[in-house]
Amino acid sequence: MIQSATLVGIGTGSPGHLTRAGEAALRSADLILVPRKGAGKDDLADIRLHLLEQIGVTAKIAFFDYPTRDENLPYLERVARWHDEIARRWQQAAGPAAHVALLVWGDPSFYDSTMRIAARLTDQTNIRVLPGITAVQALTAAHAIPLNTVNGRILTTTGRRLREDGWPETAETVVTVLDGECSFQSLRGQGLYLWWGAYLGMPEQILDHGPLDEVTDRIIATRAEARARHGWIMDTYLMRAQAAE
Repeated sequence: MIQSATLVGIGTGSPGHLTRAGEAALRSADLILVPRKGAGKDDLADIRLHLLEQIGVTAKIAFFDYPTRDENLPYLERVARWHDEIARRWQQAAGPAAHVALLVWGDPSFYDSTMRIAARLTDQTNIRVLPGITAVQALTAAHAIPLNTVNGRILTTTGRRLREDGWPETAETVVTVLDGECSFQSLRGQGLYLWWGAYLGMPEQILDHGPLDEVTDRIIATRAEARARHGWIMDTYLMRAQAAE
């Protein structure tokens, strides 16, 4: 077991997204764990390493490989076992290190399971979390739009839930994350407006927006081409009823 874990939100990997508290935490760590996510995704590890180099971190770095999920299991069991295996690989990579740190994409509290994994290895009171810029903040900033309508509700959901549940009846603004299947395409014909972004805040950033019915096919094609070129993609989108302001 490790004595403590520090989870530092890094936004999209830009040094400008890292807080001073996050920098200080990374500099004081005994060991920094960096994940490798498989063939074609080395950019994600490289971004973390480049960030550490830019802020002058000299702590020891250990790599661990992400396991794959067993698609034959029910979803929640599949995720739980996946987390168990990631925790085991953390411990194996950390060895005798007492105080470890991880660079977490976006913010550790927002649609990310790093805290749940850390809790398998140390007491909750020994987990320190430094917040980061979320993909939602980066998306609205990139498009220069407010997240909410005036006095309006915001619903944040996943691609899986959007496909299963459809557009919520009382929703004004819906933000979707963790969607590898462009689930917005199931909402054609409902008078929605879509703001989409990939590689937000990075030099590779791609943006598109417009009436959902008009931009859906273009975004699907753009996303597929970008994923093929880079080997990975992280994207998110916001939808709003066109009558909302």
